[in-house]
Amino acid sequence: MRGKRETPSERAFAAKHCDNPRAIAKYLNDALATGDSVLITKAIGDMVRAQGVTRVSRRAHMRRDNLYRAFKGELKPAFDKVIKVLIALDIQLVAKPSAGL
Repeated sequence: MRGKRETPSERAFAAKHCDNPRAIAKYLNDALATGDSVLITKAIGDMVRAQGVTRVSRRAHMRRDNLYRAFKGELKPAFDKVIKVLIALDIQLVAKPSAGL
């Protein structure tokens, strides 16, 4: 059985940022800035694939198939899953006031 093909942008991201938490954080911050939940979920999925689904699934204590499904942008994963995956990616969420406040 063949796996899902990666798009060229996913391959480029994976090659460039696979083990760089700072670059991954910037990528996620750019997605968060859009306010688009689908784009944010896809960005997290890109980061998961860049660091390796098996590795992230072990660190997040999630099954690989659930990880794929939750972060391909078609579902809205539960917040606890999002937090587990971000921790597994060595990413920390930080709250700060909007620039306009």
